Amino acid sequence: MSSDLSPAEYRALAEFRYQIRRFLQFSAEAARDLGLEPQQHQLLLALKGLPDEVRPTIGELAGRLQIQHHSAVELADRLAERGAVRREHAGDDRREVLLRLTRQGGALLRRLSMAHHNELEKTGPILVKALTTAIRRGKRAA
Repeated sequence: MSSDLSPAEYRALAEFRYQIRRFLQFSAEAARDLGLEPQQHQLLLALKGLPDEVRPTIGELAGRLQIQHHSAVELADRLAERGAVRREHAGDDRREVLLRLTRQGGALLRRLSMAHHNELEKTGPILVKALTTAIRRGKRAA
């Protein structure tokens, strides 16, 4: 395998990053249109989308959002103030706090998720094509 990429491969990577940024910009604007910051939307989605066997702790959500624990606490605080999530103590261990989506939080997430799904129906094929083009090098080398 060569130690550099061809100009076409650089273009393919740039196009893929561009398409990702376009989708993320759409996502941020959709969240703000509903009065949420993009990371608040991401926390709601991560919470709703956790696998059944994963406990919805602040630490787990921080990891899924790739943010610091204290940043996840701040996001959860703002969402709790808004009524989108609630905190519950986990059984006897009062130190462990679990987050739960409220009805209001679920409604916000549903609206955003439908908008994202619709956007992906339109732009998903472009994103897939960009990804496929960007990874061709790896397929040729295999």
